[in-house]
Amino acid sequence: MMLSFRLAAILLSPMLYAAAPAAADGCDALAARMIRATGASLAGREGTRAVFRAADAERMSLDCRAHRMVFSALEREPARRYYALIGLAAGALTGAKPEAVETLALSLHQSALVTGRPQEGVVGRAALRCETAPDTDPFVSPRTLCVLIPSTRGVLRRHAGLPVAAQAG
Repeated sequence: MMLSFRLAAILLSPMLYAAAPAAADGCDALAARMIRATGASLAGREGTRAVFRAADAERMSLDCRAHRMVFSALEREPARRYYALIGLAAGALTGAKPEAVETLALSLHQSALVTGRPQEGVVGRAALRCETAPDTDPFVSPRTLCVLIPSTRGVLRRHAGLPVAAQAG
């Protein structure tokens, strides 16, 4: 029995090492797609995470494994270009329409400013969560934060045999 575990470990170890470069290559491709779509530059990369420099966001990071992007801004009310950047990234990451995601991001941010609570929404294949720092503490950084992930709503509807665009009700 012990021999079979050792044999399995010996046979599987080359496969595990082969899988790591494949994941890295996928992350390289995704990072390159983000650079082309947004015009941002790569600031650093470690494993399945990449950080970008963009003029319109303090920080823009990508988790390739989770297909998640985080955008932060130092301003509590960033310029419109911040939302356009989120839209462009969403187009490259999820295939959603950049203009629709930009509009959603702006709307969620405005609602977060009014309510003081994080706001979430979905448009097309993109799910977004935006939040702002409280106005009472000007030293909190970042002041605005949005997280972008692919939406599973369309996938779940497709698996259920329902039209993706249909609304429940």
